[in-house]
Amino acid sequence: MASKAFLERQAVAIPSHEDVDILAAAERLAGEDLCSISDLTSAEVRAILKLGHEVKANPKEFRRALDAKQMVLMFEKASLRTRLSFEAGINTLGGNAIFFDQTNSPLGERESIADVAKNVERWVDVIVLRTYAHDTITEMAANARVPVINALSDFEHPCQALADFMTLEEHFGSVEGLNFTYVGDGNNVCHSLMLTGAQLGANVTVATPRGYSPDIEIVTLAREIAAKNGSEVKLTQDPQAGAEGAHAIYTDVCVSMGMEHESTKRAPIFRPFQVNEALMARAQANAVFMHCLPARRNAEVTDAVLDGPQSIVFDQAENRMHAQKALLLLLLGGLKNAERFAG
Repeated sequence: MASKAFLERQAVAIPSHEDVDILAAAERLAGEDLCSISDLTSAEVRAILKLGHEVKANPKEFRRALDAKQMVLMFEKASLRTRLSFEAGINTLGGNAIFFDQTNSPLGERESIADVAKNVERWVDVIVLRTYAHDTITEMAANARVPVINALSDFEHPCQALADFMTLEEHFGSVEGLNFTYVGDGNNVCHSLMLTGAQLGANVTVATPRGYSPDIEIVTLAREIAAKNGSEVKLTQDPQAGAEGAHAIYTDVCVSMGMEHESTKRAPIFRPFQVNEALMARAQANAVFMHCLPARRNAEVTDAVLDGPQSIVFDQAENRMHAQKALLLLLLGGLKNAERFAG
């Protein structure tokens, strides 16, 4: 049952975050990397989301904030939302995006990642990576003198999680005390959602089949962060119990990119974890459905839910751009050039 305080916060369209100091976060984050949500403090996560709301509401006041800044996108995996949201985002901030297709030549194969980093840092201001191995991202970050952003690895998807919780703030006013349930594979998206929810004081429940739980180190870390923020992180193998009383139910494909060879094996295991109308009925009456997309229709989620009135999946997709614009502004020191923060 939701607390009275939480229900009162739901009436607010967007949280005010009066106590969030964006400029202080900008000073701390300038020049830093984002490899994992755990790289951020709770205050920094809140600042990114607050700035995301500002950028979305007042885009013209940031349109020259990253004038002449160069961003390279180096992607080993296919992309729709990630690539276009980053490209459109920096373009509308006055910067420029350069796409470097690595789908046929994984980073580190033709030359060492360290050598790539030492070249690329001389031409661009920020490196955005979408890779298979998380080590590719951490190695690039260790060797590049410009910020490196994880745009998806096999271990985390931090930009997705930031956009998702920005979207939840739009719908609920605040996520502090919100009951957030993830159903499905304990994968990279799940890891970042757990950490972000914990940083923001949400109660996170993860329902996965036996043997497909999230990484234990992420679970331990998320629980430590949640305890500091007055919330909790729970694991279950019962999707029905996990959905009970949830304000948001989230799922992802059960076969991530690079795991296609396990499709036949995984299909029957994950069938009981499908998000359908019966599962949504266990959640709060005003609960929302979320998915990072692309979705396999009538596999992990039914058409009735994905296209239904509780679905906010395209709000999530839109907010990828706004959350990432906020992140770029903070990592690249762009606020000093933004009209919104002038003077």
